[in-house]
Amino acid sequence: MKIRHTPHRRHAAWPIALTIAGSDSGGGAGLQADLKVFQTLRTHGTTAITCLTAQNPAGVTAVEPVSPEFLRAQLTAVFSELRPAAAKSGMLWSVELVREVVRWWTTPHQPPLVVDPVMIATSGSVLLRPDAVAAIRDELLPLAAIATPNLDEAAHLLGSSLHSVDDLRAAARELHARHRCAFLVKGGHLKNSAKAVDIFWDGTRELILAAPFVHGVSTHGTGCTYSAAIAANLARGHSLPSAVRAAKDTITRAISDSVRIGAHWALHPSPP
Repeated sequence: MKIRHTPHRRHAAWPIALTIAGSDSGGGAGLQADLKVFQTLRTHGTTAITCLTAQNPAGVTAVEPVSPEFLRAQLTAVFSELRPAAAKSGMLWSVELVREVVRWWTTPHQPPLVVDPVMIATSGSVLLRPDAVAAIRDELLPLAAIATPNLDEAAHLLGSSLHSVDDLRAAARELHARHRCAFLVKGGHLKNSAKAVDIFWDGTRELILAAPFVHGVSTHGTGCTYSAAIAANLARGHSLPSAVRAAKDTITRAISDSVRIGAHWALHPSPP
């Protein structure tokens, strides 16, 4: 009997992306959300866990941070064999963990870092100790390729509230001037706006990214998903403006295609 051999299939090579973030036991945000996005965008996801959280869509009930030494061990393990082409940071929790990331990214020739300055969850739970805000602002943001604050986070960094798209545009410019990285200021929480408008500014180019609001859906993890999509697109070779544009499409689809999970909603990222 003849044995028929299937021709050897050519294997695709995927770029590598890294998320430095907390774990969400409910699966809707944090590194779980990031890994879903990386997979959707054909990027191999690696992780450096900063915190375990006891969490569900209703809120966070407990936080257990890792030690700075263990965060460093995870970064060392990933970079030694699976060097990422891009990375993102999310929940960093403490000054010590922020500074561990800072120490890593002050080493020359590190990949571009997307900083999602996670401070407060959609549920209102605090995800960053107050004394760590200054470390993110003064030490981490200057090392970032881009930072992606939402409305409240941008207001906190600036010390003033934002109420309009013009405020978002001014905020992106002021934050860039202060911290010397590109900014994507997200306006999804703007009141009296017909669309979800985000402003990108890198010191040269402005993007005004708008999409219709999706009504009747309440999700969390949008910031994680958005920043992870930017990191994945950078890993795949996009320029920064192109990565942001494509990520806006990803988060818009993820909200539109949200699925029911029990009594809640979950984002559903899908390929472009």
